[in-house]
Amino acid sequence: MVARAVARIKGSGASPIVVVTGHQSAAVRTALAALADSAVTFAHNPDFAQGMAGSIGAGIEALPGDVAGALICLGDMPAIEAAEIDRLIEAFDAHGGAAICVPKAGRRRGNPVLFARRFFPELLALEGDNGAKTVIAAHAESLAEIPMAGTGTLVDLDTVEQIAGFSSSD
Repeated sequence: MVARAVARIKGSGASPIVVVTGHQSAAVRTALAALADSAVTFAHNPDFAQGMAGSIGAGIEALPGDVAGALICLGDMPAIEAAEIDRLIEAFDAHGGAAICVPKAGRRRGNPVLFARRFFPELLALEGDNGAKTVIAAHAESLAEIPMAGTGTLVDLDTVEQIAGFSSSD
């Protein structure tokens, strides 16, 4: 699943790509061996059991100092399309009203989310398993909901049953 997600991200304009590992780090690296190149680097979150915030922080800290923003992608979203990522990147305005870009399919917000560099301190300060929703909520003036034609940004497989029910044609 993570190899499929990373392959889709590599097909987009997102660069560099930092894969944050935690639980089963060696298995994730093995799954991504065929995709690993100079565009894909790894960061390890030793505190992965504490929640998503540590992984967000590890990824932000691993970024080069000259990036304008960070696209926070989830490894359990195998239906994401490179074109959906590119729509977020195209809409992004690090200094204006689209400094946080969230995909929206129908009435639902999805993932990944693109954050301007100015939000990195808040992303690094996150704790637990809440993700970045608090940062999004605190900056409505900088939020742009980017319409998506498909539903790839909504498919998040968290359980064995969801994975078993997923079809690559979804």
